[in-house]
Amino acid sequence: MLRGFAVCVCSILLLSNGLAWAAEVSGKERLGRVVSNAALTDYRGASVSLADVKEKPIVVLAFLGTECPLAKLAVTKLNVLAKEFEPRGVVVLGINSNRQDSLADLAAQAKEQDVSFRLLKDAGNKLADAVGAVRTPEVVVLDPQRVIRYVGRIDDQDGIGYRRESAKRSDLKVAIEELLAGKPVSVATTEVEGCFIGKVREAKREAEVTYSKHVAPILQNRCANCHRTGQVAPFAMTSYNEVAGWAETIAEVVEENRMPPWHASPDHGKFANARNLPENEKRVLLDWVQAGAPEGDRNDLPPPPSFTDGWQLPREPDLIVQMRDRPYDVPASGTVRYQYFSVDPKLTEDKWVTAAEIQPGERSVVHHVLVFAKTDSELRKFDGEGAFLAAYVPGFLPQQYPTGMAKLVPAGAKLIFQVHYTPNGKATKDTSRIGLLFADEASITHAVITSEARKAGGLIIPPHANNSRHEADSPKSSVDVQLLNLMPHMHVRGRSFRYELQTPDGRKERVLDVPRYDFNWQTSYQLAEPLHVPAGSSMHVLAHYDNSESNLNNPNPKATVRWGEQTWDEMLIGYFDVAVPREAFDATRKTAAGSKPKALGANLPPALLKQIVEQLQQLDVNKDGVLTTSEVPAKLMPIFKRLDVDGDEKLTVEEVRKAIEKKR
Repeated sequence: MLRGFAVCVCSILLLSNGLAWAAEVSGKERLGRVVSNAALTDYRGASVSLADVKEKPIVVLAFLGTECPLAKLAVTKLNVLAKEFEPRGVVVLGINSNRQDSLADLAAQAKEQDVSFRLLKDAGNKLADAVGAVRTPEVVVLDPQRVIRYVGRIDDQDGIGYRRESAKRSDLKVAIEELLAGKPVSVATTEVEGCFIGKVREAKREAEVTYSKHVAPILQNRCANCHRTGQVAPFAMTSYNEVAGWAETIAEVVEENRMPPWHASPDHGKFANARNLPENEKRVLLDWVQAGAPEGDRNDLPPPPSFTDGWQLPREPDLIVQMRDRPYDVPASGTVRYQYFSVDPKLTEDKWVTAAEIQPGERSVVHHVLVFAKTDSELRKFDGEGAFLAAYVPGFLPQQYPTGMAKLVPAGAKLIFQVHYTPNGKATKDTSRIGLLFADEASITHAVITSEARKAGGLIIPPHANNSRHEADSPKSSVDVQLLNLMPHMHVRGRSFRYELQTPDGRKERVLDVPRYDFNWQTSYQLAEPLHVPAGSSMHVLAHYDNSESNLNNPNPKATVRWGEQTWDEMLIGYFDVAVPREAFDATRKTAAGSKPKALGANLPPALLKQIVEQLQQLDVNKDGVLTTSEVPAKLMPIFKRLDVDGDEKLTVEEVRKAIEKKR
């Protein structure tokens, strides 16, 4: 339920009646407070107090949690700062005020994240209340007189739904340096994004809504599939003590419609995998939190849910393929480029896939996985992802096609894994894999094909544009087909995405509208019922991008952004699955088999040559009729060099045409 939470929660949330979930005191009001001694316990059980570090000139109180994603990322940064400033007398104390985190949890965190500073338990959240701390990771800096001089974030690198490659301002480090130099802190307060501290609160007596009777059934039905031990969500929702500590955070993300993660507008299309929370259930959760999260009578608890561990397919896979023989090392922090792994499953005959499931090896760091099945000829193609087989994102259920429908994986095809990793503060290893179910060829009445509407060469997003509009169309269908699902794909500048089915009679139907695209959730929207699409129809997609400063996910608002595979580039792909009658599919495949595949640059098919010319023309940004190397993305540079016969690193349209004709 809370994975978009990969970077967790936003600023203070107000209810419609004006009451706040948690009382936040502004940073300015807290400046100048004197912090008296506090009784704390380290994870080994030893008593600790602020008096133990009275000789230290600067004390940093960092409020952390063992499960909040932003707090876990903060530990890596605090490790660096603690080591850097220790010789100058600065001490960093990690304070855990969460009711749901035990001393054993702190000990595990200390070991897993190799914490170089002291982790202390603030029982009953007394210290958090004394300094006004509300969220994790929030830092409070005390001067030699233990007066609060800075309150806020560590830096501005990570936040809710975004992660910059590097921080623009290291607020905590600057504050420490200024205090050590005897100067006032220039920016004494900053906004903190993070999880609410799970404080001990008094529940209202005689509350109408309780956890046991009303809340537990909702969480079991809507959230626990991801929020349980071993799954992708950052914490479990299977017991009262755990859930009560996250009550304010749950209320915030539910009220803001961030959880459960579902981004399709309800005005267009009906989807079998819709996760949006009904208003009556949302109201129950909000009323429960406002009442202080009462437990109620445990006899009212529903029976514990039964979940299937391991493969979620209807049966054990017929074939399991790992992305590589050895694990991939994911670092604790930083940005990891998309990783590609090619595997030969050694298929000696065609296989029809009726269901597929991708299992990440380490769910906490795998953002998404796409798997393509490509033959040698497809691997040599100039453009196109093509041959899309399956996808994984957190919360994604295995793809299973209706009876009689399947995807073809040809004999000799390679499986290409595209994996996007997001470091979470702990170095780890991953070996993702895919499981496939096969069907007898005779039982297949429809071949499932992933088609797409894409805009590659012409995708150019200007600097600072906050609503750059781009469109694309799929090829027209030559036969009647059935539309099964849709999966929009953009990167971190993606703002919105819309699919519109266009039929030969001029009718236009909006089949999916995603008004607030979220890169953290690469959702496949599965139609509740297959939609009949007549021959001659095409799919039109409309996408908007935010390349401005206001997009906190934006790597560089000053850049002109073009098509590319990495997250700092952009894409516009409207994937969609259609079921094609078997006889039409077989006829098309037989025709395609009549010509031998050719290597890139030698006797390319005319249609592909035409596509190259059109894309090179689209890349001519200044429209001067001359294409230079500065206008060509790296992915297309091999084509540019092959066509640049005279080697002057410039191409005119006429030169391109002559080069292509010569090669033909």
